[in-house]
Amino acid sequence: MIELLCGLFLLIAGAELMVRAAVRLAARLQVRPLIIGLTIVALGSSAPQMAVSLQATLAQNVDIAVGSVIGSSIFNILVTLGLSALIIPLRVSRQLVRLDIPLMIGASLLVFVLAWNEELNRTDGIILLGALVLYLGLLLRQSRHSARPPSGAHEAPQAPWFSSLLMIIAGLVMLVFAGHLLLGAAVAVATDLGLSERIIGLTIVAVSTSLPELATSLIAALRGQRDIAVGNVIGSNLFNLLGVLGFTALIAPSPLSVSPNALDFDLPVMLGVAVLCLPVFYSGYRVTRAEGLLFLGLYLAYGLHVVSFTTGMPLAGKLEHLMLFFVLPALMAFLLFTSLRAWRRQHHKRELP
Repeated sequence: MIELLCGLFLLIAGAELMVRAAVRLAARLQVRPLIIGLTIVALGSSAPQMAVSLQATLAQNVDIAVGSVIGSSIFNILVTLGLSALIIPLRVSRQLVRLDIPLMIGASLLVFVLAWNEELNRTDGIILLGALVLYLGLLLRQSRHSARPPSGAHEAPQAPWFSSLLMIIAGLVMLVFAGHLLLGAAVAVATDLGLSERIIGLTIVAVSTSLPELATSLIAALRGQRDIAVGNVIGSNLFNLLGVLGFTALIAPSPLSVSPNALDFDLPVMLGVAVLCLPVFYSGYRVTRAEGLLFLGLYLAYGLHVVSFTTGMPLAGKLEHLMLFFVLPALMAFLLFTSLRAWRRQHHKRELP
């Protein structure tokens, strides 16, 4: 209980420090907070995921290493964005819709394709890391184009950029240590319950390592920093899929095995959730409270399936069939319709004199 309370305290304090420092650094470097959220904040909040995946791989707990990345990607979008949108409707930058969301979908698809033979080897790791380098290059180019000029000569003096960087490092250390405390307690409980490594990775470890992203985005939403709240999630998913899986596959003593269950269900769900972001974000360039509830409801259904599958309930197969062949197609058809309507509305506005 003491570890849990200490972990939660450090989680909140570290997230608050990270958000404050990110806002100051964006102002100092004269770039949009979205760029900071997609890079420094996202990389920092993904650090616990990297540490856990490396530790699990070296300890031969490969299912935990791979499952935690898949589960974290699903959790970040459905729960982190869902809860953040409930606090305040999230404004979505056009850059996210045009660049970062398609890249996140591409990264999810790339992982799916590379894992098709039920393993990720060193060559796959090099491919994933190469894709991450290309993404960082695109972000660097984007940051130069989106640099904001100073707002005026009478602006208050800004703090040195390295002080903001030190605050980010301090917040990162707190987040990593908090994640370690929470993860240790969660895995101990899950192991005592006799859960499989895949289920532990998809649920307990994924949620625990995603808590820094959740705390950071929630604090950012509460402070009105919507760009950081959204950018943190998208950037973290890209770092997890390309950086964490890529580096883990590169240094692993043997290829990372991917379970058939992950290929049949978890990876398609991860890819579907990434695709889901595009029509939701495009229709109005915002995530409303209703859409936040939709995200949370989808994660509840996913969690129910994982629990029913783990306990051997007959409901598991029926729920999986219902989600894959009825709920998700109906949802995608509805979102396609709303996206088409949003496109027509925006096209009509451009045609007006």
